[in-house]
Amino acid sequence: MKVELANFANIAYTYHMIPRTLMPILKQLAGQYPVVTVTGPRQSGKTTLCRATFPDKPYVNLESPDTREFAHSDPRGFLSSYPDGAILDEIQRVPRLLSFVQPIVDEHNVPGQFILTGSQQFEVMTTISQSLAGRTALLKLLPLSMEELTNAGIQPGVDSLLLQGFYPRIYDAGLNPTQALGDYLETYVERDIRQLMNIKDLALFEKFVRLCAGRTGQLLNLHSLGNDVGISHTTARSWLTLLEASYVVFLLQPWHTNISKRQVKTPKLYFYDVGLAAYLLGAESELHINRHPLRGNLFENLVVIEALKYRYNRGRRNNLHFWRDAKGDEVDLVIESGPYVMPVEIKSGATINEDYFKGLRSFSTRLTAPPSACALVYGGTERQKRSDVTVWRVGDVAEMMGAIG
Repeated sequence: MKVELANFANIAYTYHMIPRTLMPILKQLAGQYPVVTVTGPRQSGKTTLCRATFPDKPYVNLESPDTREFAHSDPRGFLSSYPDGAILDEIQRVPRLLSFVQPIVDEHNVPGQFILTGSQQFEVMTTISQSLAGRTALLKLLPLSMEELTNAGIQPGVDSLLLQGFYPRIYDAGLNPTQALGDYLETYVERDIRQLMNIKDLALFEKFVRLCAGRTGQLLNLHSLGNDVGISHTTARSWLTLLEASYVVFLLQPWHTNISKRQVKTPKLYFYDVGLAAYLLGAESELHINRHPLRGNLFENLVVIEALKYRYNRGRRNNLHFWRDAKGDEVDLVIESGPYVMPVEIKSGATINEDYFKGLRSFSTRLTAPPSACALVYGGTERQKRSDVTVWRVGDVAEMMGAIG
């Protein structure tokens, strides 16, 4: 089914009809650990996934003021209401509750007793490492992947994907992406930020977020970013950490190896949802995307996060990096899998140019042993198998990731 944005008001896909790749992993780990924790951005589908996976388990929303007050003021009494466990949604709202979950799961030792979700990764991870170390499996759920959309028969064009992003509600309710992403920014991101830190000037903070979007796919320069916003380097670092904690921005780390002593050590900046980045850049239609000077950066953002989703959706950790040396030679993605390394170049153009392979070949010559494979992801419609590089379409990222394991 091809989605046309011009008809988004008439699009209404039932989200339950889009199976999440993570579901069997969640079920499996719930049979092995007393607690499973699922973190991810607001509205990425965590609650829907957990309730669909465990339909008979009580569900508790800790965003509800009355419920949250009960859990905070009388955690033992609160948990006694769920002797067989429960789904505890947005656990970061009552982090002290985890200290009382620990003795319960230690006493009963029942697999899958509690399923936790959280939208603030640093606070949740810190609390879990203190209270539930060794007792919980950790999973991350990002918004819908291209793989999941394709499996459900939903195949928007590239510019449509860059504009809409992947938040499930946009597909579920046929929402205007510009309206939905604007509401998302105000309703969830800014509220979460206020919970984590008292930011007095939200307009200045929004300017900071928009300027981050303007640096999508670029090396992070906090001094330049702070100067452009009118804040100190320290404040810029603090605000960026907040955006990381709330699953808004993702920092892709450089590949550390001895192939070049003059290797760049600064991370690159991306957004967990490319649609949110496009919204922050002012795009309101596919035409805006198609003509935007940062379309290539958004395309690169799309591919990088799709590769990350592939890993997370299979219960695996992030194994993605990039490589760049002081001369500017660069590979957009370096994927490590055990002893294997696969460099990936990302180009939004629909026609293959010989220059597309320059970075891949430069990287390969620096290695003591050749990479297991080299890949190019581009904006065209044909797949190619060259002697030293496999050319993939953007919709083939999951298959490409599976090729390296």
